[in-house]
Amino acid sequence: MGVHVVGVGESLWTISNRYGVPIQTIVELNGLPSASSLVPGLALYIPDNQLPIRSYQIKTGDQIWELAQRFRTDISSILAANPGINPNQLFVGQIIHIPSPVKLEIATLGFIVPSGESAVLSILDSLAGQLTYLAVVAYSFTTEGYAYNLIEDSAIVTRSKQLNITPLLMIRNFTGVDFSAELAGHVLVNPVYRRNLVQSIVNLTRQRGFGGVSIDFEFIPPPQRNDFNLFLRDLKSALGQLILHVNVHAKTEDIPTNRIIGAYDYAAIGSIADIVAVMTIDYGYPGGPPDPIAPIWWMEQVVQYSITQINPRKLQIALPLYGYDKVVGTNVTRAMPVVSAQNQAISTGSPIQFDQHSMSPLYRHWSAGVEQVVWFEDIRSFIEKYRLIDVYQLSGTTFWQISLPAPQNWAYLSKNIVVLK
Repeated sequence: MGVHVVGVGESLWTISNRYGVPIQTIVELNGLPSASSLVPGLALYIPDNQLPIRSYQIKTGDQIWELAQRFRTDISSILAANPGINPNQLFVGQIIHIPSPVKLEIATLGFIVPSGESAVLSILDSLAGQLTYLAVVAYSFTTEGYAYNLIEDSAIVTRSKQLNITPLLMIRNFTGVDFSAELAGHVLVNPVYRRNLVQSIVNLTRQRGFGGVSIDFEFIPPPQRNDFNLFLRDLKSALGQLILHVNVHAKTEDIPTNRIIGAYDYAAIGSIADIVAVMTIDYGYPGGPPDPIAPIWWMEQVVQYSITQINPRKLQIALPLYGYDKVVGTNVTRAMPVVSAQNQAISTGSPIQFDQHSMSPLYRHWSAGVEQVVWFEDIRSFIEKYRLIDVYQLSGTTFWQISLPAPQNWAYLSKNIVVLK
């Protein structure tokens, strides 16, 4: 599948010769700082001519010959990709890998916080083929429920549409530097303020040329659970054919009184919204103990619960394009793009480990005599997350956020997956 894990003593020269891929290509696809430095355990994405590998969960009545036809491949290729499989004894729930020219098709959404306009436009140009939607994180609202623009984004909206990316107005209950539970609760509980919010969001969406709205209200007070549903229902009605995309915190069960997840009625939200994005990120959160950011076992538990409440074809999961560097003991946290996390391991000479349970990379390093642990994402963890989308036949994924360089992810997505437009 085009992944090479660097061993002790290996160089890019030997890896280049082994795969017949130019050194500079490997450097660029993996965002390496130079062609001279590697570290054991580093996972490199190496382009190849192999067919994409689909991940499929066996259902009642499935037969190998029928799957071969459906995925336009042959039985021998399926058997070779699944050593030990008995084609005459498939069982429901079994996951098999299928080399296939029929690529996974997904809808993707990239979040962007506008900063330098030219930099954002350049990012959009480079990722044009890999984004279905762009959520422009530039809106909040007042205590009376009036939505307003925080950062000028008209050029971004225009360029998105030119590139056949649907721009979404992303609005958050954000005040200053954090989400405000008080702001969300104050507005949602009041029918007048709620109506103001619906009308002002719709007006801004239409006036500024967006294709829809992405809602990211976090830490909504649990007593406002039904008020949030009413707000979403009224908003969708007012938006009409425009898209309503709703982001919700990840959970594996419904706990209506929980201050983080309690206000999210997955079933109600799933029935109202066009797309629901579950934030399967920050399992290992800033200030918490060193843990993987998006462990695959947890993500799968979240997905398994979510699809009991939400149509999987409406459901997106989140992929983080960042890592966390945490000080052991204090858990002081520094966020960084995945490529920076990778390259810090190289610069500090820190061997990279890969945790098989979470399917996530990590390493340890020392700074000023203090031990630090870095959990991040690499090509291996990205592939596992796309497999999860494939197995459960989800709508797709969101990326937080696309200004963070993640060349391995984009290279893999471009080759192996069809992004719907």
